[in-house]
Amino acid sequence: MAGTAGIALAAMDEPIQPIAPAKVSNPGLVELGKKLFFDTRLSKSGFISCNSCHNLSMGGSDNLKTSIGHNWQKGPINAPTVLNSSLNVAQFWDGRALTLQDQAGGPIANPGEMAFTHTLAVTTLQSIPGYVAEFKAVFGTDKVSIEEVTKAIAAFEETLVTPNSRFDKWLMGDKGALTNAELEGYELFKDSGCTACHNGAAAGGNTFQKMGVVEPYKSSSPAEGRVAVTKEEADRFNFKVPTLRNVELTYPYFHDGEAATLAQAVDVMGRIQLGKRFTEPENAKIVAFLKTLTGDQPSFPLPILPPSSDKTPQPKPFD
Repeated sequence: MAGTAGIALAAMDEPIQPIAPAKVSNPGLVELGKKLFFDTRLSKSGFISCNSCHNLSMGGSDNLKTSIGHNWQKGPINAPTVLNSSLNVAQFWDGRALTLQDQAGGPIANPGEMAFTHTLAVTTLQSIPGYVAEFKAVFGTDKVSIEEVTKAIAAFEETLVTPNSRFDKWLMGDKGALTNAELEGYELFKDSGCTACHNGAAAGGNTFQKMGVVEPYKSSSPAEGRVAVTKEEADRFNFKVPTLRNVELTYPYFHDGEAATLAQAVDVMGRIQLGKRFTEPENAKIVAFLKTLTGDQPSFPLPILPPSSDKTPQPKPFD
């Protein structure tokens, strides 16, 4: 026991801590949220679901610079990963949603995303007998509400954590889990100051920071950062620090998706945030370390969604 305690204390001394597996206290709520996460009937087109932009087969993102919304509208910002999102200080790049439940309702009613309304989403679900029965089993009422919808989706998203990365195994005492190059990359990552922002279990996600501290960051993106929420000029171009967990899977990078590769992202971050120009070998070592942060991906049978009824509103994909 003393050895285990010592390993745990050693891990806590590091700026990045291991991710703990999810604990499910209400399986029925999580299962309902899983179905809603994959259900395209929550969109006007009947074609877009939460999983469209936060694809659980692709690191919880869509690997596009900006996502595609209703009627092929170009999204204004890169879709952040949903994996480990429960560890974030807030949701969205500008933090306008404080909780996962707050966030879950946003895309449904956004005309540039799922292009529905909360009222129509509830009407659709209320018309599906299988959902009515499941909502009653979980919430004890026949009446579906948007609060129940978002609560269920959030409960499912809270399970989307990715423990057991090679880096976590190293933190927990398996000193053979990382190669020398990866360890050198981690030391360089720490020594260069990267962990000032990328720390904690998610290696990020817990603060808002200015994009372009040493050098200004030039972007064609309309996103202004935290100022859109606070209206404080000091928050202009302050964005939520993204998690680096599973970062090898969530390309392209930054709020505008302008960094196509990890090597490019490391180079830009070094220059504009730290005033440091990494050599090619240094960059390669940091990238090697970052790839050790990929943990166990969500794995489960696809949910079987309850069929629509004759009263279910028809999708309108071309309106």
